[in-house]
Amino acid sequence: MVKGIFIILLFYFLGEGISYLINGFIPGNIIGMILLFLSLCLKAFDPDNVKDVANAFTRNMAIFFIPAGAGLLGSYGLISKFWMSILIVCSVSTMLVIAVVGVIQQRMEKKKDEGAV
Repeated sequence: MVKGIFIILLFYFLGEGISYLINGFIPGNIIGMILLFLSLCLKAFDPDNVKDVANAFTRNMAIFFIPAGAGLLGSYGLISKFWMSILIVCSVSTMLVIAVVGVIQQRMEKKKDEGAV
């Protein structure tokens, strides 16, 4: 478990370092996740090393939304001023994501059915 925490934190800090070098153009946690994903795909280390930690993070994911919720409460004045714009943008982007995922899923199922025949 300690090895898994070390690996995840290593990639997090690598991502933050790279983000610092590129002046924060891409957030460090995103870069770290991409690096971790690539290292798992390239089998740089055994996925079982991070499996337990990843499962623990996933099971307790609600805890990670507390700081975001507190940040939203701190921005109440701004949110209340632009609530209609925020609602429209969230609704449209949600519908676009659902549509894109639906189209991709249909194409993947079609390719899978063509390959099985």
